Order: sequence, then C-alpha cells, then structure tokens
Amino acid sequence: MRATPPPALRRCLLLTLAAVCLAGAVAGSAAGASARSATRVQATQELVVLLTSHEAHRAPEAGSPQVALVAAHRPITGEQTTLPVIARSIGAGGVRWLQVMLPGRPDGLTGWISQQQTRPLVTPWRIVVELSARRVMAYSDGRLVRSFQAVVGKTSTPTPTGEFFVEEVLQMAPGEPGGPFALALSARSNVLQEFEGGPGQIAIHGREDLGGTLGSAASHGCIRLATASIDWLSTRIDPGTPVTIQEN
Repeated sequence: MRATPPPALRRCLLLTLAAVCLAGAVAGSAAGASARSATRVQATQELVVLLTSHEAHRAPEAGSPQVALVAAHRPITGEQTTLPVIARSIGAGGVRWLQVMLPGRPDGLTGWISQQQTRPLVTPWRIVVELSARRVMAYSDGRLVRSFQAVVGKTSTPTPTGEFFVEEVLQMAPGEPGGPFALALSARSNVLQEFEGGPGQIAIHGREDLGGTLGSAASHGCIRLATASIDWLSTRIDPGTPVTIQEN
C-alpha cells in the first residue's frame, strides 16, 4: 500500500503540483506506440537505497567539493531515498564510490556518494515521456508494456526534458486535486522556480478535480493521466525508477 502523507505534507505537494499540472491520459495501444517511437531503453537500472544521509561530491574523492547533501528519507512520504546509479569507482584507500542521479535543482544534477550505508536494488521499469506525441510509455526489461495519452506543458510553461527519476510515490486523499496517485519526479520546472512555497516539482499524477483534454499541451509542466492509467503505474513503479522526458 502506498504511503498517504499527512495533511501538512499533502498541502505542500498540492502547492507544488498546482505550479506544474498537466491534463489527463488514457491507456493506449503498446503496439501502436511502438510503431511511432524508435525509443530504445536498457533492460534494467541499478539503484541504491540510502540507509543514512549522504554527502554527494563532484568527484569520487572525500575532499572533492560537495554538490548536495542527500537525506535518507524523502520529505513528503518519509520513504527511503532511492537513487539511480550511473557509474562506479574505487577511490583512495579502497573506498567504493557510486555516481548517482540527484533530486532537485539544477535538473540533471549528479554526484558521487560513498557506497557505505547503502543497499543495492535493480528495477526492470523505465518511463519514457514523449512530449510531441503527448504520451507516457512504460517499459519493463526493455520492452514496451503500456502507453498512455497525456497532456504536457504549454509553450510558456513547458515540461522539462532530460533524464530524471521517481522520487516518491504518493496516494492522495480522496477528493484531492491530482489524485488518486502521484509519481513525484526529480525534475523541476525551468520557468516556475517557486510557487507558494513549493519548489516547482514536476509530477506524473491523476486528474481528479483537475480535468483537462487528453493529447494537448496546456499545463504548467506536470504530466497528468487518467485515473485508470495512474492506477496501473502506481502498482508497478517504485522510487528510483528512471524517467526520460524527450521531445519525440
């Protein structure tokens, strides 16, 4: 069962989503999406779960400048922080280092953390968002499994492109905008730096009490799916799952 954040944290998330919402989606044909898309994805992704807070460095050296301090738990759900691993290195004294993707600004930030006090994971899942096609595609073991129509950011508040990951998976309270589930991403809006205390965080979420026309570019940056679509994703996608957002 997904974590339901307490009211104060839910309000924080909703302020964030209000800054970056999109419109809904419905499940589509995986075969049809495959014919349109030449996207190729790797079969699995190595992840790491933080057991304690970690300093992320610019290089795999303890004396290297720190680029971020990564908490062991996510701020909304309290779930353990799970990060995609993109490289490994062994430093001075045999210290094992992991290069990981990091949440927050700037988009695409990476850093090196010590492997100590971490736990390895592997996910077969990957999400690809094609903005020009207004589609969200779910891959497992490198194979396209499902495709969903979506609404993406409008010209003045576009959905950012790049390589990201799912930070947290939330179950929204009944009746809350954006429910019933939200996949909060490591991506941040390039236009809305802050919105009523929220960080302009991008999310893939539902459309409850938000509406929207499928297949349009009309949001402030988030990606919103139909209830059946986000329900399907929420039962399969976990924190750390990589998300590629591209133009086509």
